[in-house]
Amino acid sequence: MSQAAHRLGEGRYLEVEELPESTTTTIHHLTTSDGAKVTGVLRVPPGARTVVTLMHPRADLTDHGLVPRLVRSSYAVWTQGSRSPNNDLNLIHEQAIIDYAAGQVFLRQAGFEHVVQLGHSGGGTLSAFYCQQAALAPAQRLGTAPSGRGVGLADTDMPLPDGVMFVAPHPGQGELIRRMIDPSVVDESDPMSVDPALDPFNPDHGFRDAPESTTYDQAFVDRYRFAQEERVARIDARAQALVAASGVANRAFKRDGLAQDRRRAIAPSLVTVYRTDADLRSVDLSMDPSKRPYGSVFGRRPDLTNYGLVGFGRLSTAEAWMSTWSPNTTNASFLGCAPGVTVPTLLVELTGDQASYPSDTAAFADALGASDLTVDAVDGTHFGGPIRPGEPTGYDNAMTVLAPWLAQRF
Repeated sequence: MSQAAHRLGEGRYLEVEELPESTTTTIHHLTTSDGAKVTGVLRVPPGARTVVTLMHPRADLTDHGLVPRLVRSSYAVWTQGSRSPNNDLNLIHEQAIIDYAAGQVFLRQAGFEHVVQLGHSGGGTLSAFYCQQAALAPAQRLGTAPSGRGVGLADTDMPLPDGVMFVAPHPGQGELIRRMIDPSVVDESDPMSVDPALDPFNPDHGFRDAPESTTYDQAFVDRYRFAQEERVARIDARAQALVAASGVANRAFKRDGLAQDRRRAIAPSLVTVYRTDADLRSVDLSMDPSKRPYGSVFGRRPDLTNYGLVGFGRLSTAEAWMSTWSPNTTNASFLGCAPGVTVPTLLVELTGDQASYPSDTAAFADALGASDLTVDAVDGTHFGGPIRPGEPTGYDNAMTVLAPWLAQRF
């Protein structure tokens, strides 16, 4: 095993640990119920009868830090991608859970006695969304994405997992946009445009340079959050208008068969959203207090990273905005889906999380529908790092809860 287990890599990523030599690793290419192609990696230690599955709607979890830790605890691990891994340009969450279903079916057919989902970060909301829809009769499942695009959930075999573990789940991509979008943007075509009255990094509002914690007064917080809602609503209106225009052109093509109408219907209608690393809690540690360090999931200087390329919802189709990034239209909300999660459930908070906060964990625990529900908290940052250098990683701490919970049930 690598001796780098507790060393942080650059930024938010931990170094990848080696698997035990006795592990069998295989790659599998699956076809979803609607004809898309997805890929998964299966690691099986000798004698494993329970498999833990990890999937994220857009990230590649092949080398997720919990994989080697679970394998060393004698559990098989399945990591799966969606139909467009590492590319959320056209991420339709209703399609992502169809992708998820393909892996769940495969693992049942592979003969494992128990299949347990593990949802980390955005994979937590994806898992909750999957469980909610899988628990419904096929005819009761969603028939369309928020844009009106048809989705084949009713025609998809969606086996329920035997249990689900949530580690640092965030409230969903849409809710993240609601809290992280910078409302001081006055021109959606200009990433540098700013209204000083709403600028979270304006010292006049209490902002202090890192690592000193900022202190915002409640009046500014209230104005800021109201303006965040207004900006999201403006982007919603644009996305809905683009989807409507595409629909008009598509109906015209079906009626008249003109190529120009089809071109208008399929031309990408892209939504660009600048500056989405501006959650006030990233720099004001007195808000929703926890053990989290100063900064956001994107970096230690949100006043800088907020202006960068990396960020949630930066570029997407109008359909993807409505399905994934808009808090007002997405179906993939953890709180919205949680009552439908009724299988045995473990919810683990990472106390240094910079994307999900103690108030979120409390709300998730209240909303989850499982009668067998365990809630716990361990030290760690959102991506499994240690809160302070030299301390155990969040993933190591999480395993002190995950392993006993699994052993008691499976």
